[in-house]
Amino acid sequence: MALNWKKIRKITFIVLGSLVLIVAAFIGYFYVKYRLDSDTEGKPYKHYIGYIDQEKALLNNEYELCDEGRLYHTYSSAAPKAYSGTKKQFRNTLKNEYSENLYSDSGYLNFRFLVNCEGNPGWFEIIQMNLDLEEKTLNPKMVKELFDFTANPKHWKALTFKDEPGNYYMYISYRIENGKITEIIP
Repeated sequence: MALNWKKIRKITFIVLGSLVLIVAAFIGYFYVKYRLDSDTEGKPYKHYIGYIDQEKALLNNEYELCDEGRLYHTYSSAAPKAYSGTKKQFRNTLKNEYSENLYSDSGYLNFRFLVNCEGNPGWFEIIQMNLDLEEKTLNPKMVKELFDFTANPKHWKALTFKDEPGNYYMYISYRIENGKITEIIP
């Protein structure tokens, strides 16, 4: 029985071509995931989660970002590990230091910020809303008090990524009812 070399070459070509396509797809996926996802330059939608406009950010000249500004743990993946101590300790410290009896505002006070490889927070963006999630200006003294508390480096720790310290995105949202903080998210 004679071998059909045409069929063997055709099958070999199909198998090799499929393997090349699979390898190229994996390389393309990881390139996009780890290289292009964090690059916001020249993109029309710079305001993805984790992007903070450095021109408008508060405390943007206090600390330097490490690793050429590369961010790890965007979204809320840093939140459980970011608190120096635990979230309960953070909440208890806030309860002891915050002057809730001085204010009567209700709403959400959101802080979006970056923490560098040394655990120092900076690059803050503040968003103020009423309880219906509509923009509203809250008491400036209350905002300043909570900003000063949140921006204190003693509340945040350095996180490592692949055994190297790195920068990460963090946010804190305070739900306030009649001046009292009723919830801290995340």
